[in-house]
Amino acid sequence: MSGNRRTATRRAVGLLLATVLLGACSSGEGDEAASADSGAASTTAVAPAPTCEQGATTDDIEVEAVAKPAYDRVITSFDDTKIRVHWFPAPGAADKPAPTVLMGPGWSLAGATQDSDIELFGALSIGSLNDDAYNVLTWDPRGFGKSGGVASVNDPKREGRDVQILLDWVAEQPEAELDATDDPRAGMIGASYGGGIQLTVASIDCRVDALVPNMAWHSLKTSLYPNKIVKEGWAGKLVSIGGDNLDPHITSAAKSGLNGGTLSDEDYQWFLDRGPGDQVSNIGVPTLLLAGTVDTLFALQESVANYESLSAAGTPVHLMWYCGGHGVCLTSDGNTDRVTEATTAWLARYLKDDTSVDLGSPVEVVDQNDQHWLGDDYPTADQPGSGTVTGNSDGSTLKLTADSQSGPLPDGAGKGLLGGLVTTITPYPVAADQAVEAKVTAKGDVLVVGAPKLTMTYSGTTPGEASTHVFAQLVDPETNTVVGNQITPVPVTLDGEEHTAEVDLEIIAQHMLAKSSLTLQVVASTGAYAKPELGGEIDVSSLNVSLPTTTELTEA
Repeated sequence: MSGNRRTATRRAVGLLLATVLLGACSSGEGDEAASADSGAASTTAVAPAPTCEQGATTDDIEVEAVAKPAYDRVITSFDDTKIRVHWFPAPGAADKPAPTVLMGPGWSLAGATQDSDIELFGALSIGSLNDDAYNVLTWDPRGFGKSGGVASVNDPKREGRDVQILLDWVAEQPEAELDATDDPRAGMIGASYGGGIQLTVASIDCRVDALVPNMAWHSLKTSLYPNKIVKEGWAGKLVSIGGDNLDPHITSAAKSGLNGGTLSDEDYQWFLDRGPGDQVSNIGVPTLLLAGTVDTLFALQESVANYESLSAAGTPVHLMWYCGGHGVCLTSDGNTDRVTEATTAWLARYLKDDTSVDLGSPVEVVDQNDQHWLGDDYPTADQPGSGTVTGNSDGSTLKLTADSQSGPLPDGAGKGLLGGLVTTITPYPVAADQAVEAKVTAKGDVLVVGAPKLTMTYSGTTPGEASTHVFAQLVDPETNTVVGNQITPVPVTLDGEEHTAEVDLEIIAQHMLAKSSLTLQVVASTGAYAKPELGGEIDVSSLNVSLPTTTELTEA
């Protein structure tokens, strides 16, 4: 493998392995800017930004020059941790100061430089940003690269404060355009770990003027530990590449996944505290949320939760999905040109005040065929155009054996640079006699967008603990794939008594034609999650699934 290929692969892996794991500033996104945006195809209401009193975090920034490379500096953070930064001013910015873009890296990676920079998932490069008259600042997050400290999963009190000090430093640079003293005109981009840090920073510091978080999470509770079941497949990979400078809670949680699949209360709370969760509602910064439909680490629910929090707060927000993320596209090529174009337009609008750019529709989703669908808002069940398509069966008996396992992908099924990485943790259809199934058939042309709802009445026994879990997935028989590569843990109690489980499955986007069908499969295990103790069986007396549909989105 060539050196460039190795570099590309490592950066791609880092972007995928995201993590195991407010109104006092003059930001340029106030009422006047919002009014000027009325012709840019956005109907998002604009409310005043939340009160922000952070401002600059220090009056005396300790900076060390680095002989080579010349673009590097070492900045001492609030707790004396040394943070390595990489500074790339725009050509001509010394004479005409320019807006600055902060670009965060993926989990375990150092910040991008002109030598290591590549464009993945529609991301912009340092070179393209410089050519477009932006300064670029990248950095090695604490615990990674040449920075000191211990990685703490974008803790607002650690990694968040680090970036606040980087903003202080940018404000002192002669090449940086300012909105006010100590307040640089600045936006943030980045994917995965570099997407999550944007929400963390903007929730505590009002000086950021535009956000484009790609593959970011809303809560580590819902993304990494749904129903407190560890995503063991990702946990092992995250820790293995994370290095030696990880907070002990990270490694402890990974071990929990291997030994029973549940977390200690202390570890669970530690991850919940990394949010951003409810803190997203504090963000008043115009935000373009990007998310992958086949992301098996930070599934679509994370982007929807962030969108709904920002929208409820009155913050200008757009949501764009594409085939990609922490996963592999099995039904389309995952073209990300629209992501690149949308990112470029978002930065131009909110960092350069260019009201002529077309921001597109507030919501853009993509189905399994890479067909794009546009709307003014994310579809919900209370909208006039909402509906459902349902399926049910009388059920059958599921024997909890190793044969009833979703995944891995067959040899050669994973496409692209990252296909081999996720082969073992990507769900895949199981044989009909190794699952309990319910078929859903569309009566007409419908667009399914949202979280399917499963209802299962059952009884059963197990040689282990009575409280355990099985897994549910939707299979597209036409492509023989699991829709969106998504599988959801379903908690069950196998004490011999009858129980009913009601669970929202992971969000999907699927275009169904008349008489096309999907099959709900309930299986015993999957390589994506910690494996429950097998043995015993479940007698399912009824199995129902309801898929949300919408007519509020139209084909692009």
